[in-house]
Amino acid sequence: MKTIRLTLAQAIVRHLAALRIELDDGSVVPYCGGVFAIFGHGNVAGLGEALQAERACLPTWRAHNEQAMAHAAIAYAKAHMRRRILAVTTSIGPGATNLVTAAALAHVNRLPLLLLPGDTFASRAPDPVLQQLEDFHGGDVSVNDTLRPVTRLFDRIVRPEQILTALPHAIRVMTDPALCGPVCLALPQDVQAEAFDCPETFLAPATLRVRRPAPDAAELERAIALLRGARRPLVVAGGGVLYAEAGAALARFAQAHGIPVAETQAGKGSLAWDDPLNAGAIGVTGSPAANDCAREADLVLAVGTRLQDFTTGSHTLFTQARLLSINVQPFDAHKWHGDALVCDARIGLDAVSAALADWHADAGWTAQARRGAASWNERVSALTTSPATDALPYDADVIGAVRDSAADSPRGDVVVCAAGTLPAELHKLWRAGAPGNYHVEYGYSCMGYEIAGGLGVKIARPEREVIVMVGDGSYLMLNSEIATSVMLGRKLIVVVLDNRGYGCIQRLQAACGGASFNNLLDDCVAEGGADVRIDFAAHAAALGADSVHVPDIAALRVAMARARAATKTQVIVVDTTHARTTDDGGCWWEVAVPQVSDRPAVDAAATASREAKRAQRP
Repeated sequence: MKTIRLTLAQAIVRHLAALRIELDDGSVVPYCGGVFAIFGHGNVAGLGEALQAERACLPTWRAHNEQAMAHAAIAYAKAHMRRRILAVTTSIGPGATNLVTAAALAHVNRLPLLLLPGDTFASRAPDPVLQQLEDFHGGDVSVNDTLRPVTRLFDRIVRPEQILTALPHAIRVMTDPALCGPVCLALPQDVQAEAFDCPETFLAPATLRVRRPAPDAAELERAIALLRGARRPLVVAGGGVLYAEAGAALARFAQAHGIPVAETQAGKGSLAWDDPLNAGAIGVTGSPAANDCAREADLVLAVGTRLQDFTTGSHTLFTQARLLSINVQPFDAHKWHGDALVCDARIGLDAVSAALADWHADAGWTAQARRGAASWNERVSALTTSPATDALPYDADVIGAVRDSAADSPRGDVVVCAAGTLPAELHKLWRAGAPGNYHVEYGYSCMGYEIAGGLGVKIARPEREVIVMVGDGSYLMLNSEIATSVMLGRKLIVVVLDNRGYGCIQRLQAACGGASFNNLLDDCVAEGGADVRIDFAAHAAALGADSVHVPDIAALRVAMARARAATKTQVIVVDTTHARTTDDGGCWWEVAVPQVSDRPAVDAAATASREAKRAQRP
């Protein structure tokens, strides 16, 4: 066996640079599109030197915040439907712990992320080193151990030869459709620089391909029988439809059998918004059309969804229906005592459809669903094109102006969002014409994902217009990657909706009977403090973006036209109200309300919550 003398870091970088993946269309592309790095004493001499040597074939980008660069890597993978990744490397202390939130986000959303944080010395010769956490009861503990519960795989490499099995294993986890999630290889800084005889075969890895597990025969037979016995079935399309690239299969399935489709946050875009059988968003942030179908269905076919509480209305929305899940992950497929078909979504839908042959849902049910979808689309147009002129705009007004600012249609745009009221409004009102047009992180609902996520999407899809919609609260949490986008020449359009605080959670506070407290900025001025008016446009300009504050929706439309014509990152700020939302649709969501309070409004909310819980699926 031929070998070459390399450091651990050099072996990692050269393996990643050589790694290729075959896509469904037969094309072969690099699996790792690049590396985001913030260097420190824990990785600059090892990984830093190795990355510099291979920069022509494995690009390295500098970011401004470790959490943000991991968010960007996650968004890149999501934009590529989990077929490609970016790696992330940090130093050994706060840089590493800054990865925890992003790793949790990737874990919850089942998205691949390769974390390569530096670690303390394996030799322990200079201990304690700068930034080292000393555990009085465990000599092998470092801050990287905080990543164990939020990663699918955690490994600390204490000998360079271990990478020969550890890195391929990490890649297998990230490319496994059932196990997919973040992985962490913690790299002690002395081991990074240590040389070993690396087999040349490690530097020429085999081409990857994502597996598509086929259904079990008995499970398939059971699924077919359940569907044949149904008169009013409903498909709930989750993110697994997108990651399996099963959108076309879903459209064929729905059309062939007359079954309406409702979409989760992660699954939105699985079916084009104007498909006659697309009933729209389901659940707490759902449309009337989709939720009416869910309440009347006798069978719910959940495809590629985790059945999160926002989808199920905290398990009150479709309790009258049988539940059948097509999911590549058995953990998800068997949730809530439903029947399971454990397989790839595309293969499963095609297999079920072929076996059903000419079977069709009740004709009246199909017609009813089509009418509901058409009516909802008309309502969306009305909600998003008629802003009030005598009050501050609300999210729907902004969404309509942004969505309709494209010269032809927004089918090529990618909208990016994560937390607050905006995901609810976008879930109902954004019109996703194709898979990937809708990029909203709502599994972890992580404030601060938006701008960094937009950067990751733009790196993945440079030909698309990437529009980040973000509230003032999320903007203040994590905005530094505006500067990164300018530095890298990756243009974003960032639309900041300024409602002067955490408006979404303030409304929830009020709905639970609470007093307005600690959410809106005007309520948070302490004794001796002063009201703060934040100039977001000036701040964005200081980060290098072109920016403007617009006074109304008409001006927003003009600014969007200019932003589309520009070549560098644009930030548009518009004042909005937190007090108004789209009332259409929705369903109950369980939030714990105090059982004892001095406030009558809290007591009333607790009583209402107890009544609603009676409808929960046991």
